[in-house]
Amino acid sequence: KPYKCPHCGKGFGHSLALVTHRRVHMGEKPYQCADCGKSFNVGSNLVRHRRSHTGEKPYKCPDCGWRCSQRSHLVTHRRLHTGERPYPCREWGKSFNVSSDLIKHRRRHTGEKPYECPDCRKRFSGSSNHITHQWLHSGERPYVCANCGKGFTISSKLIAHQRTHSGKRPYSCTDCGKGFSDRPHLIRHRGAGRWEKCYKCSECGKGFTTSSYLLTHQRSHT
Repeated sequence: KPYKCPHCGKGFGHSLALVTHRRVHMGEKPYQCADCGKSFNVGSNLVRHRRSHTGEKPYKCPDCGWRCSQRSHLVTHRRLHTGERPYPCREWGKSFNVSSDLIKHRRRHTGEKPYECPDCRKRFSGSSNHITHQWLHSGERPYVCANCGKGFTISSKLIAHQRTHSGKRPYSCTDCGKGFSDRPHLIRHRGAGRWEKCYKCSECGKGFTTSSYLLTHQRSHT
């Protein structure tokens, strides 16, 4: 690798790669997005960024049809189908399908929390939790419902909320068939199953807290 960076000594096989690398040290970002003004030091990064404006998702999963804007996202997604987990924790044996999950996992063992909130000094092991927490201070709710304008700090909460408009209830209780818009509501329902009268008599509609009580009751009809 004959082309050496004068700042850090890293070597490159091509002069163009060195030119691109030196922009990291110099802060040079010559590729600017015409839509939002954000700049990048590599042209390919601008191409990927532009897809966030256009909505273009050229990469498609051959297994389920899921689409995404970046090839790396597709590679990670396909591991959900193959079960591949190439990033193992050597201390505990647990494996992960993305390297960032392994890094966060290891911080749980070491106790490392490198991200600190400047407002309350609370620390976090992951950057995403750190960013979400800061929105509590700023009041920012970047995930907005297109139907009613309600905002959320977490995208999963927006997805669950949107089901109140669409009526979708994809999480069903295997015991009684009752549907829920999100998994936490299903978990709470299952945990409270002994108090909820999930088991309905098809003859009279009376409800019971367990299937055995329902069977006993149904004998009264026969």
